[in-house]
Amino acid sequence: MAANNADSPTPPSPHEVDECRGVLRVYSDGSIWRSNKPSFDVPVRDNGSILWKDVPFGSTNSLQLRLYKPASPLAAKLPVFYYIHGGGFCIGSRTWPNCQNYCFKLALELQAVVISPDYRLAPENRLPAAIEDGYAAVKWLQQQATAEEPDKWLTDVADFSRVFISGDSAGGNIAHHLAVQLRAGSPELSPIRVRGYVYLAPFFGGTARTKFEAEGPKGATLNLELIDRFWRLSIPVGETTDHPLVNPFGPVSPNLEEIELDPILVVVGGSDLLKDRAKEYADKLKRWGKGLGTRSLKGNSMGSSLLIQIPNLPNN
Repeated sequence: MAANNADSPTPPSPHEVDECRGVLRVYSDGSIWRSNKPSFDVPVRDNGSILWKDVPFGSTNSLQLRLYKPASPLAAKLPVFYYIHGGGFCIGSRTWPNCQNYCFKLALELQAVVISPDYRLAPENRLPAAIEDGYAAVKWLQQQATAEEPDKWLTDVADFSRVFISGDSAGGNIAHHLAVQLRAGSPELSPIRVRGYVYLAPFFGGTARTKFEAEGPKGATLNLELIDRFWRLSIPVGETTDHPLVNPFGPVSPNLEEIELDPILVVVGGSDLLKDRAKEYADKLKRWGKGLGTRSLKGNSMGSSLLIQIPNLPNN
């Protein structure tokens, strides 16, 4: 006898199980919705003083990076400054207005070529996808430096011997992994020479709460619930936040004391719940002769809001 479909229970409709800043929703059936609008609704401040354009990089993931340079540079050759956006590995884009405004400021005040790459986001692409894409974005610059027919918009002004890598939040985490992978002198990138790194409120974690995570302001923009949600959606399935991609001092993380690194500056916000982790990282590297220490900014909690003037980029 045929089954009576009318009596079969109707499967439940998918329901929301995770949400991130109104731009990412994850549903019980595994489906994902992403907004085409940014979570930071601010105007783009493009006054024409900076030229910019998008170019693809990598060969497999349809990613792009955004290039910026001063319209009237003060020198014939300019240092190159990578800025890798944040968003807990789950949200964010080079196209978001807050990111673009920050890159305008960097390019003008530092008199630098700024490169802002996108990377694959979780949960569709869990770690280490974002770190692999950060590496691909740096290798793209090497390809330009050695190409027979490079993009002269970039190569006519870029000084490939003075490259700096920076990122905020998740971007700071990516910058850390690039520093460890490339090592001091970045020999595998020749003729590209990385001179240093700047981490803005780097997104590190661990299974044990730090003092400020436990006792810090409950109303922080990046609160513990959101921090945990970002990690839950981004780390490899079955892993914990002591994974080496998350915790630079986890039980199976590489021993940074034994690795030669280029200079690293860590910038933290005074009310950033993760500031203890960033300070521990900076203090250890400085003690080992590998870091430049920390710069703390009162009241800021998100790397993307740290519109700071980074110290003059050194010539060597």
